[in-house]
Amino acid sequence: MSVLKCFGSGSGRIESIKAPRIDAVVGPCGPLRPDEADSGPFSRRLSTSPLTWIGMDWADEGHHVCEYNVGTGGKENYAVQHSAESLREWLSQVRSRYEGKQVAVVVEQARGGLIYALMNTDFIVIYPVNPQSLAKYRKALYPSGAKSDPADAELLGEMVRQNPERFRAWVPGDVQTRTLQLLTEGRRKLVEDMTALTNPLTSVLKTYYPQALEWAGPLGSEQACAFLEKWPRLMELQKSRPFRIREFYQKYGRPSGEVLNERVNQIQKGQPLTLDGAVVTASVMMVHALVAQIRPLRLAIENYDEEIERVFRQHPDRVVFESFPGAGKVLAPRLLAAFGADRDRFQTALEVQEFSGIAPVTERSGKAIWVHRRLACPKFMLQTFHEFANCAWRFCTWSKLYYQQQRSRGKDHHAAVRALAYKWIRIMFRCWKDRTPYDDSLYVKSLTKRGSHLVKGVNLPRPDFVVEI
Repeated sequence: MSVLKCFGSGSGRIESIKAPRIDAVVGPCGPLRPDEADSGPFSRRLSTSPLTWIGMDWADEGHHVCEYNVGTGGKENYAVQHSAESLREWLSQVRSRYEGKQVAVVVEQARGGLIYALMNTDFIVIYPVNPQSLAKYRKALYPSGAKSDPADAELLGEMVRQNPERFRAWVPGDVQTRTLQLLTEGRRKLVEDMTALTNPLTSVLKTYYPQALEWAGPLGSEQACAFLEKWPRLMELQKSRPFRIREFYQKYGRPSGEVLNERVNQIQKGQPLTLDGAVVTASVMMVHALVAQIRPLRLAIENYDEEIERVFRQHPDRVVFESFPGAGKVLAPRLLAAFGADRDRFQTALEVQEFSGIAPVTERSGKAIWVHRRLACPKFMLQTFHEFANCAWRFCTWSKLYYQQQRSRGKDHHAAVRALAYKWIRIMFRCWKDRTPYDDSLYVKSLTKRGSHLVKGVNLPRPDFVVEI
């Protein structure tokens, strides 16, 4: 039986492969369910049944609540105002009403003000639900598309109450690990904001001052900001004395005299791309505006880096995640945040591969089988494993050989990196479970024992440098 496989990075290319490879890649657990995709960083199934199920449809100003008593079968609908005082008063009433016994609260989010207000309450068990799951459940019951907040609150509680084996209760991890997770995610958002500024800056410079892309250095650096602030036009740069230009570059590094002389000669011989006053004036204004935003953003990222390093160095699992080749000071904390500190969170490496989105999804219909990328997954976690694998193949010999093997089989770059990440997750999972740092020489010996073709050309010494993203 042939299989349609679309496992690239969005190219739409279709390949024909043999069916047995599907089960070998996807594994026996099948595709990730939508409700598991965003169920929070720490979750597990509970053995005891809650006394009451509460569905909460959250909003900025107030939350609609549907309370279902398991013992009596009665339902009560009401609203709770979104304020710290109102929520605390409501929690006190629920505790008193059910004498502090276990109460399940189902919400349509995995984090936010409502979750944070509930998470430190000992008798509350939180069940986060993916909004897509609720939307599809609602559509199955109300094909007309009818929707209301009170009805959604009732559907939330009903959906999980009637299918408890398909949902997991959210259990917060330790403060140190959750702090690291929120910090690394926050840093990543700032890096994306930086990219959103450097990309238009690159475009503007290409329109009137393309030489600055080479002479200024990386556009997100302090050197580039100072360069463009001091010399936003080629004309102004060429008017500066050569020793001033040399002083500038020496301030931001230690270039050799030969390199400095070559740079000065390039500047003196440079020709403007355009002399149109309108283009130059408007472009200079935009450069100043973008540089003014990049500078404080750089400082914010540096502050995040310092705090992440401080928290990471105090974490007991630091040694494990620092041992992975290519992780470095950026990706090592992100990998720790992805796995967490609770060893009961994942029972197998396959659970990590599916939850993170690295493992593909298989769809079967009749004789056709379609394997494609997993979309319902925590995007930051997927990015973390993907970016780590993209670094690992550069600094780990067997990883490079495996990556090259995947490319030789026709996979594009991102598909090959995902395949390598799938392999690395199994290794990291075992190191994480056993609390043991990764040893490249031991893994190579294991490959040799199994007769793996990856052993050919493998050098045991590990490089002493890493790539930071």
